[in-house]
Amino acid sequence: MNNIAVGLKKFLSNKNTVTILGVILAIVVLYVGYNWRVKQATNPISVPYALQDINPGTQITEDMIGEAQVPPAMIKGNIYRSKESVIDKYSNADSIIPSGSLFYTRSVVEKEQLPNSIILDYPKGYVLYYMPVDMASTYSNSIYPGNYIDIYFKATYASSNEADPNNGKVMVGKLLENVKVLAVRDSNGKNVFSNTNENSVPSQLIFAVPQEYYILLKKAVYLRNYNTELSPVPTAESQKANPGDLKLSSNDIKDFINSVTVWTDTVQ
Repeated sequence: MNNIAVGLKKFLSNKNTVTILGVILAIVVLYVGYNWRVKQATNPISVPYALQDINPGTQITEDMIGEAQVPPAMIKGNIYRSKESVIDKYSNADSIIPSGSLFYTRSVVEKEQLPNSIILDYPKGYVLYYMPVDMASTYSNSIYPGNYIDIYFKATYASSNEADPNNGKVMVGKLLENVKVLAVRDSNGKNVFSNTNENSVPSQLIFAVPQEYYILLKKAVYLRNYNTELSPVPTAESQKANPGDLKLSSNDIKDFINSVTVWTDTVQ
């Protein structure tokens, strides 16, 4: 055994031997690595593809998706690798996904990323209302989509009779309650919370109300002679398992607004 050990030691101490072994080892590593890379590039993988043309802003359902075996080397760009990762997402607002196409990450988005996503989430018969706001009226940008707010009304009472004891007095009260916020947009129409690194400033709260309340809110903001204001006040309603229904809070304010305005179809 000692003779074998000595012989092996001499064999390995020979520079030529070490060089040859190093070359052989390098060739083996290259061969194994090359074969692994070839298999990675040529062994097909299963990927989802569109079974039909999918128009912009369309929800992608399971019946629109097929699966195909594709060599990885043929895939260019970022794509979704599983059927489950595409189902119930939407085609981007600026993208048509052609029949037979793979699903590229740029062309497939969540519903909230669609510019018109808010029109998908309010009851039939309601009307979208855009309320101008700023950092102060949103409590330092603390009102989020999905939150509930109450809407308060303020007006300075003005009477043609200077002797009227109410002349010049301020009226303040809650007009509507349990209004669900659908979106918060900046002055460019972008979602304020889509990129928190941009420090966007809120410019509009968007919500939906029945047409009767929409008209009431519009009348309220047009009462310029009364210096009217509408203010959103956040509530904890969204934390409840069953948030309360949207409703009118003050018939007195409603009657006041209607008493100093007229229906458009009565104007001559």
